Amino acid sequence: MANEPVILNVYDMYWINEYTSTLGIGVFHSGIEVYGREYAYGGHPYSFSGIFEITPGNAAELGETFKFKEAIALGTTDFTEEDVDKIIEELGKEFKGNAYHLMHKNCNHFSAGLAEILCGKEIPRWVNRLAYFSSCIPFLQSCLPKEWLTPAALQSHISNQGLNKDDQSDTGDDEPPSTSASATTSGAARTCRHTRV
Repeated sequence: MANEPVILNVYDMYWINEYTSTLGIGVFHSGIEVYGREYAYGGHPYSFSGIFEITPGNAAELGETFKFKEAIALGTTDFTEEDVDKIIEELGKEFKGNAYHLMHKNCNHFSAGLAEILCGKEIPRWVNRLAYFSSCIPFLQSCLPKEWLTPAALQSHISNQGLNKDDQSDTGDDEPPSTSASATTSGAARTCRHTRV
């Protein structure tokens, strides 16, 4: 049994969090770290996966408005690294770049789904509170900066693939290769059960 730690990495997305997070309101990005790799989700205009990889905890790969906030140990998983790769591939069919939606399918929804699969744990509710508030203010998503929807790591990967909006019909459902280097996982975690897919 692998008994690998599953960690939720949370990032502040904007300076306003310095003032609003004490009120329980903030704009956060999250990703799930397992086997020294962090998986996250972002939007783009194509019909392939919006799931991408960064070096765990490396806010610079996400863009200049992102700042690492904290790592939250969610538990452990018995899935192997190969199992995780297959799970990410399957989730990529659901979490396509052009399916990104601030209220219904954002990076925190992805993190919540992956955490549930890997170790049966929920992410803290405060991480995705913006989705709830944006449902009360429908025009909010159109006011947000593009980099909040498509982090720099994902934008860079799309650019490196030579894709543009005219290529959208040729992309199909294939997920492009990963974009980041591996890092080592550290930190203690509570044991929890996983769910086989």
